Amino acid sequence: MPNLFDPIRLGAIDAPSRILMAPLTRGRAQKSGVPTAIMADYYTQRATAGLIISEATGMSREGLGWPFAPGLWTDEQVEGWKPVTAAVHGAGGRIVAQLWHMGRQVHSSVIGGQPVSSSATRTPGQAHTFEGKQDFETARPLDIAEIPRLLDDYALATTNAIAAGFDGVQIHAANGYLIDQFLRDNANFRDDRYGGSAENRIRLLREVTERVASVAGADRTAVRLSPNGESQGVDDSNPESVFLPAAKALDEIGIAFLELREPGPEGTFGRTDVPRLSPKIRQVFDGPLITNSDYFTREQAQAALDTGDVDAISFGRAFIGNPDLPERLRTGAALAKDDPRTWYSRGAEGYIDYPALETVEA
Repeated sequence: MPNLFDPIRLGAIDAPSRILMAPLTRGRAQKSGVPTAIMADYYTQRATAGLIISEATGMSREGLGWPFAPGLWTDEQVEGWKPVTAAVHGAGGRIVAQLWHMGRQVHSSVIGGQPVSSSATRTPGQAHTFEGKQDFETARPLDIAEIPRLLDDYALATTNAIAAGFDGVQIHAANGYLIDQFLRDNANFRDDRYGGSAENRIRLLREVTERVASVAGADRTAVRLSPNGESQGVDDSNPESVFLPAAKALDEIGIAFLELREPGPEGTFGRTDVPRLSPKIRQVFDGPLITNSDYFTREQAQAALDTGDVDAISFGRAFIGNPDLPERLRTGAALAKDDPRTWYSRGAEGYIDYPALETVEA
């Protein structure tokens, strides 16, 4: 079985280790979605990851409802990303852009219109807005005539990501966001070719992936899914029936890698008793398979690799407080604690001020 520190080829990307940095929303962009200089420092500090998957990045104004998250639909946003990717590459790293359409998980005060989704549904709880927390609103179903426009939006964001210097893109199809709202049966009540059967519910995922791959190349296109358990009010009564065909379709497209967010019963940021599907997805997906959620130690990660079900691990929260996480895992050094109070704050505190090992030991 591979070692956590063995190199791996992820499509067209050669990663020096199997320690990936998972996408982490941090809220340090401008209100317009343009990245800021501090973001280059943040990502460069973490460039020793085998691969960085960027924070979720809006692929259209309609799709980005998180305050101060970055985007990739305007020329200004592209220009803002260029120093970030250049800095990561200058430090020897690799970085892909995660393309994000939040669907119903937004508020009209942020996107300037009614949220869209697979069906007329509403997320429980409250949305983050520039004015603070506000109740989620009922989404309107995307008209079937709007699907070509949505695909065009993904194509533009992909073109912009490559122009901004990213090594590829990841389609965010997990965590209860737009594509996940089409995939799962407690959110998708459509009676057209995008609803009903599992084959129909995976159609949007397949079409988006094919369109993105036509721009970036399949070997620079990745996907994230969350196949087990409820996520932000989105769930499925029989996840195996939809996610195995979805993974098989992605395998047929030949994507660079598939990342699975798979929380367990003791999860720190979402938990479920629904079994992980990675062992069964491994049987239908031949490309690199990545698992994510609640990995904090070398032993946990290596044990997952040793099963043979997955090929690499994406670490999330551990990378927040430990910019040099791969070295800490290699040496067995203690991990620094991250501060949840600063996850989404606007400045350097809790963002670029976590010290690396050499600073701690000096």
